[in-house]
Amino acid sequence: MCIYRAHKASNQHYTQVVKKLDKLIIKTFMGPFVATFFVTLFVLVMQFLWKYIDDLVGKGLDTPVIIELITYTSANLVSLALPLAVLLSSIMTFGNLGESFELVALKSSGISLTRFMRPLLMVCATIAVLAFLFNNYALPVANLRAKSLLYDITNSKPAFNIKAGVFYTDIPDYTIKVAQKESDNKTIHQVMIIDHTPGGGDKVILAEKGTMLLSPDKRFLYFVLEKGWRYEERNSRSANEPGELIRLGFREYKKAFDLSSFAFSRLDIGLFASNQQMLNVRQLDKAIDSLYKEEKLFSRTVNAYITTRYPFYKWNDTGWLAKAAPLAANVASFRDVIPEKSLRYVLERAEQNIRDGQNNLEGPAREFGDKHSTLLLHKVEWQRKFTLAFSCIVMFLIGAPLGSIIRKGGLGTPLIFAVVFFVIFNIFFMVGEKMARKDVMTTWSGMWLSNIVLIPIAMFLIYKALNDSQLFNKEFYFRIFDNIKKLFKRFNTKPTT
Repeated sequence: MCIYRAHKASNQHYTQVVKKLDKLIIKTFMGPFVATFFVTLFVLVMQFLWKYIDDLVGKGLDTPVIIELITYTSANLVSLALPLAVLLSSIMTFGNLGESFELVALKSSGISLTRFMRPLLMVCATIAVLAFLFNNYALPVANLRAKSLLYDITNSKPAFNIKAGVFYTDIPDYTIKVAQKESDNKTIHQVMIIDHTPGGGDKVILAEKGTMLLSPDKRFLYFVLEKGWRYEERNSRSANEPGELIRLGFREYKKAFDLSSFAFSRLDIGLFASNQQMLNVRQLDKAIDSLYKEEKLFSRTVNAYITTRYPFYKWNDTGWLAKAAPLAANVASFRDVIPEKSLRYVLERAEQNIRDGQNNLEGPAREFGDKHSTLLLHKVEWQRKFTLAFSCIVMFLIGAPLGSIIRKGGLGTPLIFAVVFFVIFNIFFMVGEKMARKDVMTTWSGMWLSNIVLIPIAMFLIYKALNDSQLFNKEFYFRIFDNIKKLFKRFNTKPTT
């Protein structure tokens, strides 16, 4: 009885120790995970801004619009930042533990690496579930608003900015040129304004000096011109008489320009709601089912059309195939049957029928290809929501044993390995997605290609970590190299006589 109580007490003590270790490892993991996640997200957002910098600069965008765009774009990049953050933080966590010989102490006390990885595996599984919920519910809304806002920004006109010596044509129906523009950005010299508004001939205004003023609501731009001439050509009512040229001089002339076309306007986001990136899993299921039905109905319709318009008559004489000579030998006899005067007409009619048939078949084939491509895009997006979430678990299964093998903490060595494996993941993910969109691979195999490639690598690294492998120990490779050199020296040594 005493032995049983002692054994029970030791088990309780062991359980308490393990629970403390689980809390410790989770606490050690969460710090680097949060930090690396936001750093990775920041890098991805900077990459996005660098890509669209030409579309954002010079548009006169307000600060709230830019913050809104960055917020929605950040939400769109969370699904890519999570796997990299899990990979880097797991390498750092186990690398720090290995560098401080804590993993060696745990193994010597009878706690295996897999048992030590269990709490973090549960944490990463929770992260994967949260990532899927985010991709399924929050990400479609963020994609919808980000795409709508980015479309509005890229299609808006640049901010009003007249440069000296350059013809400015962004204001509708007007061409403006100034020879000199002072540093106050208001005073201009040698002004020329060409008015192309409909309802008459072109009107030209020339002035020696002027001032540009914006209305308080920034909707109108006023040119207050001094010492100039206004030329106007009036067309004559009769086509035989020339038009009149009117010249008016002025000391001061005020010209107003409507800048409403430069105002940043927002389109209805409902125009983008049907895109596959704006749908959750349930909506994608309905859309895929509808696209399947449309594709089958279109196939039946086209098949019936082709069968009736281009029939293959099976009841015609088919016995000639067994007795007839090769086709090349019958070409001359075919020409001999047709009279010489009708040969050209027959060949032209045959060519025209072939061309008409080709044109009639290319349209339905192109339409079917578009429908099938849309179906593939929806199926790819459906798989994406699962594969990016599951990649968090795969990255942890790579990072944890990798960190215990390299036994290096900090950001140096772990960052190098994290970037290498994330590049491998990203390459296979993009290749698989492209092949799935082109129907080269099935959608599930194409979208899961990166995880399929990395899972065997993760199993190999776990096996090496459990066996205390020296896979990334440079001294291990130095010893192998020394042994190879000794082996070559032994073979090259000549025996003495």
